[in-house]
Amino acid sequence: MTYSLQLYTVREALNRDLHGTIRQIAALGYEAVEPFNFVALANELSDALASSGLSAPSGHAPLLQADQDEIFAAAKRLGISTVIDPHVPAENWQSEDNIVATARSLNDAARRAAPHGIRVGYHNHAFELEARIGGRSGLEVLAENLDPEVVLEVDTYWAAVGGEDVPALLGRLGDRVKLLHIKDGPLTKDDKEQTAVGAGRMPVWDCIDAAGSLETAVVELDDFSGDVFDAIADSYTYLKAGK
Repeated sequence: MTYSLQLYTVREALNRDLHGTIRQIAALGYEAVEPFNFVALANELSDALASSGLSAPSGHAPLLQADQDEIFAAAKRLGISTVIDPHVPAENWQSEDNIVATARSLNDAARRAAPHGIRVGYHNHAFELEARIGGRSGLEVLAENLDPEVVLEVDTYWAAVGGEDVPALLGRLGDRVKLLHIKDGPLTKDDKEQTAVGAGRMPVWDCIDAAGSLETAVVELDDFSGDVFDAIADSYTYLKAGK
């Protein structure tokens, strides 16, 4: 399993100094990063990753809203093998018909990605779990309608905030879950209350153990009230130390 860092966590530092930020992440011990909205920065990011020795096995891009061929070309430039759509708005999770339509769009994107050697995935927030369709979460309804080639990146923190027993959810989703977002905090919707991994209320190791086909665990903080580099360093130390 690879430990990665979602670059959204350090977005402000990236805006100031992309190359220096990537070097700093590598110096902390991370093996990989997960870029976001990477099309415009593909060339600069590619150079920075190559010089730092980091890989980018996954990346976030608005697949259902932007030019997919452009996204897949940039992903290949960066060595990204899994492109994940990070957000389908909450209003699209209120009916089964809308969720099925999203699944079909992701299936179409996966078929378009396949000739590039790229697979497609989806990443959740809280509202996909808060939505209930016939006693099931919206995310589970989505999973039931995805082609086998489409994977899930479960954001464990937002799934918990959405009311789920996350290890149990991961067990139900099964082998489709190839990536996890690992974050921690008091399980509120206030991003600034998020903490380094291991310093909050999340059952981190139970989540990792429950994802039996896990390939990449991605550390992320949506926001942080202190020095975010301290938080990502502490998160990496915690994860590498093991249970």
